[in-house]
Amino acid sequence: MKRILIGLIALAVLAASGWFGFDLYATHRATAEIEAVFIRIRSQGSKASHGKVAFDVTSRTLTIADIAVEPAGQPQAHVKIAGIKGVGVRQADETRFAADSIEISGFEVALDEVGPGKLKTSYKVPQMIVRDYAGPVHAQNAPASGSLIDLYRFVLDQYASVTASSIAAPTLTVAFDAGKGAAGSGEVVYSGLAIQKLGKGKVDAMKADRATFTINVEQAGKADKLTGEMSDIIINEFDSTAIAAALDPQKASDDSYHRVYGQMSSGPYVATSTQGMRMQVDGIAIADIAVRPSKFRPAEILELLPTDRSVQPTPAQSREMMEKLAGLYEGLRVGKIEIGTMSMTTPQGTPRLRAIRYQEGEFALEGLDAPTPQGQVKMERFALKSLSLANLMRWAASLTTPGQAPSPDQMLGLFRVLEGAEIKGVVSPYKNTRQLVTIDTISLNWGQLVGSIPSKANLVVKMVAPTDPANPTQLPLTMAGIDKLAISLDLGAAWTESSGALALAPATIDLGNLAKAQVRLALANVPRGVFTADPVQAMSQAGQIETGAIELSLRDSGVVDLVVAQFSRMQNVSRDAARGAIVEMIRAQGEKIAAANLDAKAAVDALAGFVETSGQTLTIKLTPLGKVPVLQLMDALNSEPIVALAQFRIEASTGL
Repeated sequence: MKRILIGLIALAVLAASGWFGFDLYATHRATAEIEAVFIRIRSQGSKASHGKVAFDVTSRTLTIADIAVEPAGQPQAHVKIAGIKGVGVRQADETRFAADSIEISGFEVALDEVGPGKLKTSYKVPQMIVRDYAGPVHAQNAPASGSLIDLYRFVLDQYASVTASSIAAPTLTVAFDAGKGAAGSGEVVYSGLAIQKLGKGKVDAMKADRATFTINVEQAGKADKLTGEMSDIIINEFDSTAIAAALDPQKASDDSYHRVYGQMSSGPYVATSTQGMRMQVDGIAIADIAVRPSKFRPAEILELLPTDRSVQPTPAQSREMMEKLAGLYEGLRVGKIEIGTMSMTTPQGTPRLRAIRYQEGEFALEGLDAPTPQGQVKMERFALKSLSLANLMRWAASLTTPGQAPSPDQMLGLFRVLEGAEIKGVVSPYKNTRQLVTIDTISLNWGQLVGSIPSKANLVVKMVAPTDPANPTQLPLTMAGIDKLAISLDLGAAWTESSGALALAPATIDLGNLAKAQVRLALANVPRGVFTADPVQAMSQAGQIETGAIELSLRDSGVVDLVVAQFSRMQNVSRDAARGAIVEMIRAQGEKIAAANLDAKAAVDALAGFVETSGQTLTIKLTPLGKVPVLQLMDALNSEPIVALAQFRIEASTGL
């Protein structure tokens, strides 16, 4: 029995020795493999070191302490990791390994003056836990070029080669220093970071509970400090491979869109300034952000950034930069942007805006309520239609010629930037009075550009404006007791190149408490060359234009009584006598016109009847008797209006 017991003890000692020996062997092997990785890094000229390496066979736990890496060449990136602890570490295949969890502590990355802008940036993560990790055994060689774009591509390639079910970090601190100026320096601290389902460079969801920032800037020579925070930051459906494609020179011909983000959103955002400004936003939502590699080329922008920021770029360099930025915007697609209620507290007051929206090229501001020295201004909606940021950049670049004012053609280039604008629901104080200007709608749209000039346009205006007793031209209105003027205007014009016809149909103006007028005008043989900013060329081409039919309709809603009342006061006679005198003057003048043009008598009689009885509608139609060049007609109207009218058949009528 004793011998058996001694044998068992001996066997246990041998087993323990073998186990510990195997454990030491496993640790030695792990250390050797880790050291091989660092030797490989150092063989490329970089600095790389690590502290103690340990491997527990039972739990398959690998720990590495005190990691430090500095790439070769110009010192740009410094990486430090206090410790890495991997649990359940195993080799998945010949090229990849896996771990149940990886805990990283004291992770720091510092970038020293990278890129032409010499931006210094650092990232610090005190603790990060990765679950269900799988990745390559050997990392790819770091880029030797020192290029910021190459560095980003390298990081994205590493990112795309790993998978994980989740990544969590209590905090992430990003610090930056761009030197003195508007860019300034500061830091952003994210808390409650979490990533769900990472694989092949794609992430199902990312979130941060909170982000706080502090930025030191210089505005107009004055130091300012901005502080603020944003909560509930959520990003869904992120794809890093789309960004990698935009950074890859071999994808420069790829004209398809690659989606980077599905949705991005945040909760309330607050920012304050030491100069007394405070801004608050209820929330932000952005959907469907995509890039087109053939156009979205950030590397080309970085190449143009000056190495010495104290040297001002030349006009040619500025135009080249703006042209590159325009191309960058062409390569960026954003499906929708919505910014919730925004307020900004300033020493002058607190303006508020209910929403900012962007979708399918339309940019809109909604629900403005802002203080002015005269009182509150309210606006329900302001929108720019079919806004092109790329064309806006190119248009702005065309105006940057020092010492030279923009040409008319350059200014007209604004029509290429967007296709219309709209204002709705405006209530604004009128000067220093207690009266208000109210705008129901002002809408202007254009299209069918010929060069830089629209050949199709439409203007709609619906508003109410108070009359001004201090304005001599409005004195008859105020004397008649009219304190408000309701205006409704609808103008539409379109040119058809195939027929050469230009139609103004209809042009309507409704002065609600006075009259409503409607004009229809047709022009024929309008050449393409008339649409130019060159006045000499336009006049030479305008000689070909012929006048078509003209139709005028005027509905009396009080204007006749207003004219009669004014004439009554001027002549100091009764209103009936004033009306009769006006009618007689019209008929007397008509006799002279009718002597040269019998058709004119019908128009004169209709006009006399229109004044004689209030509330009627006067209709006059002019039909050319032959070809009537517009320029000749205008000259004749200035010198001999009777001869000008003789070139038309005149039809006139009145009716209630």
